[in-house]
Amino acid sequence: MFDIVVVAIILAIAIVAILIRAATRPKTLRVARAIDIKAPAEKIFPLISDFHQWLKWSPYEEKDPAMKRTYGGADSDRGATYAWDGDKNVGSGRMEILEAAAPSKIVIKLDFFKPFEGHNTAEFTMLPQGDGTHVTWVMHGPANFMSRLIQMFINLDEMIGRDFEAGLARLKTITEK
Repeated sequence: MFDIVVVAIILAIAIVAILIRAATRPKTLRVARAIDIKAPAEKIFPLISDFHQWLKWSPYEEKDPAMKRTYGGADSDRGATYAWDGDKNVGSGRMEILEAAAPSKIVIKLDFFKPFEGHNTAEFTMLPQGDGTHVTWVMHGPANFMSRLIQMFINLDEMIGRDFEAGLARLKTITEK
């Protein structure tokens, strides 16, 4: 009986410590990756500002081949929307292009509904650099308590960053042809 009480107390202390540590983590999440592409921004911009084109390069499109996609609003640029509903690998959510300053910047409102609710902003910037373009993909937003708790066990910057790197690499391959 004494052993069970000691184990229960140690377990309770560990849980409280994790919860306190999660509560003190940063209240914002930011993931950023960049790549240099030997192509003009004018060639890259349409692949990002038109959600229909994401099938060609987004790493999230292949994670669930049966994913349901819904496009709305404008065909591309400001006002274009894209919603998805998929399996546990992609969850569900919605994106809307809030700003499309051709050919240098795209700002997207990014809402996740499943598996966890989250509201972020994604930004793509394309800056001319020599004979090419420096492309940056950033996602930022508030980190609610559940997100901060998850980050105690999973490095979201590393996990999401790998996806961003894969997507940027595909953009590079497509546009450098």
